[in-house]
Amino acid sequence: MNVIWNSLGWFGEAGRWSGPDGIPARLLEHLWYSLLAFAITVAIALPLGLVLGHLRRGRAAAAAGFLVMSSANAARALPTLGLLILAVIMTSAGDLVPILVPLVALAIPPVLVNTYAGVQQVEAGLRDAAEGMGMTGRQVLARVELPVAMPLILLGLRTALIQIISTATIAAYVGLGGLGRYIVDGYSRQDYDSMAGGAILVIALAVVTQLAFAALYRAAVSPGVRPGAPRRTERPGTKRRARSAPPVRKETLP
Repeated sequence: MNVIWNSLGWFGEAGRWSGPDGIPARLLEHLWYSLLAFAITVAIALPLGLVLGHLRRGRAAAAAGFLVMSSANAARALPTLGLLILAVIMTSAGDLVPILVPLVALAIPPVLVNTYAGVQQVEAGLRDAAEGMGMTGRQVLARVELPVAMPLILLGLRTALIQIISTATIAAYVGLGGLGRYIVDGYSRQDYDSMAGGAILVIALAVVTQLAFAALYRAAVSPGVRPGAPRRTERPGTKRRARSAPPVRKETLP
């Protein structure tokens, strides 16, 4: 508890909210690394997952499923810090490249797998009905499969962004800024208040991201495709009765 109270006092120290080492500057640096890596991830994994998930028949569909799962499992097994060190040694394209390589590699699997699974789970009857109405393959993907798969797609995007935000602290290991600067510099100085304060900021940013995706989920996902959406059901023990025609009167001759 003393560490927590001391870290809260760290937020009120002089100069903590101004200057190049202030919280606003470090937060903007952290957001810049995170959002840039997230944009690259979405540009790579989202279209690839949509196209591969759209394939359903033949050897191409089986190969697509194997490619998605094997590549995702392989990427998850890669050590993030090891990738960072390797990128620092092998690249010379700029300071951002070493940090973007491990972040993108970490974030691609959840986006790719969830997008692929979301499109694959769309009922075949919906797709057949859309094709029967004359829709092309692109129209079926955009108007039918994408809206139905949106809950899983957003889940993958949320997971990827939170992982990027949490892992972007390693940027401080290669001399870059961000909230990880407080953790790495605090460790070198044995300043535990700074380490705890940096960790609290990263956690708070992850929570804000979670809340933002919750609002995006309500705005982007149709109520009819949300998990647990109410469906029209009949009460047990009741049956619909067919509406019968009115009785015909029999007339007799006088």
